[in-house]
Amino acid sequence: MDLTGATWRTSTRSSNNGGDCVEVADNLPGRVLVRDTKNRDGGTLTFAPAAWRAFVGRVASR
Repeated sequence: MDLTGATWRTSTRSSNNGGDCVEVADNLPGRVLVRDTKNRDGGTLTFAPAAWRAFVGRVASR
């Protein structure tokens, strides 16, 4: 998968102490990418934007 142009961001709730964090790139058309900040070359999960919104909404409601 070509990730050229992906703009990655880390959660504002992430700390700088080496904790378990993910990065999200949601600027590419038709997909949201997620990867581990500690292993950026280890693989990327891809979600449809609607599926990502549903996931984030569900997590936020807890």
